[in-house]
Amino acid sequence: MPIRIPDDLPAVNFLRHENVFVMTSSRASVQEIRPLKVLILNLMPKKIETENQFLRLLSNSPLQIDVQLLRIDSRESRNTPTEHLNNFYCNFEDIEHDNFDGLIVTGAPLGLVDFNDVAYWPQIQRVLHWAKEHVTSTLFVCWAVQAALNILYGIPKQTRQTKLAGVFEHQTLHPHALLTRGFDDVFLAPHSRYADFPTQLIRDYTDLELFADSEQTGAYLMASKDKRLAFVTGHPEYDAFTLAGEFQRDTDAGLEPLVPYNYFPQDNPLLTPSATWRSHGNLLFSNWLNYYVYQITPFDLRKMNPTLE
Repeated sequence: MPIRIPDDLPAVNFLRHENVFVMTSSRASVQEIRPLKVLILNLMPKKIETENQFLRLLSNSPLQIDVQLLRIDSRESRNTPTEHLNNFYCNFEDIEHDNFDGLIVTGAPLGLVDFNDVAYWPQIQRVLHWAKEHVTSTLFVCWAVQAALNILYGIPKQTRQTKLAGVFEHQTLHPHALLTRGFDDVFLAPHSRYADFPTQLIRDYTDLELFADSEQTGAYLMASKDKRLAFVTGHPEYDAFTLAGEFQRDTDAGLEPLVPYNYFPQDNPLLTPSATWRSHGNLLFSNWLNYYVYQITPFDLRKMNPTLE
């Protein structure tokens, strides 16, 4: 089944070019089916690129999904046209009384910024507390994991001395768990972060179930026992060239970044990299949508919050 997105969203043509099944809102309105309502809080600077990446993963499911894009930063964007934000994004006040089947909170380039110095930190806190009553299951990605662990579990910010960038092997710890159903024993996933997620820290200070980790990256995939919260510390949504673009950006800025690990052929940035994590990424999102969202969400979303009836 397709994802359902606004007719004019740039992702429509982008994904159709990849033969991804996309249904515009006008066509979906004539179908008699209740799609899953998924809210995406997009914190990345290049919002259109990030939209395409997450919508691609959401499309690889037999479920019809109605996507809503959310913004919480009112400052002018340097990387996304204002017209695009005004046309396709809602403000929190527009949806705070609504319920959603799923919420995805993306990463953000804030690894070296103290939480209290993040311009929209109060808004992040507000959305996460709101989601407890208004969202069936929330998926946090990369920096959003660090933010959520602090807000929901009181874990202080953990920062690596050097940026973790590259494509790393991870071990599946519970292959028969619903979130890792179908995973290989060892799989690849990209990372690009200063945030640190030591496995023992997660075991000692949270009640989360740990499903995958790595000696190099620490905890990778974990979730609450009630399936309401899921955390992935890497970037399974990344395109083949995303890490290359970040490496070139940091190089141009004079930051002298390390070459991303296990990414460029022969570790040579002049050679073309390949995506080696797509299967894992698609399976992860498919499992989350099916087992953490669809299987437990009420058919009538008003039942999630009786005051809305």
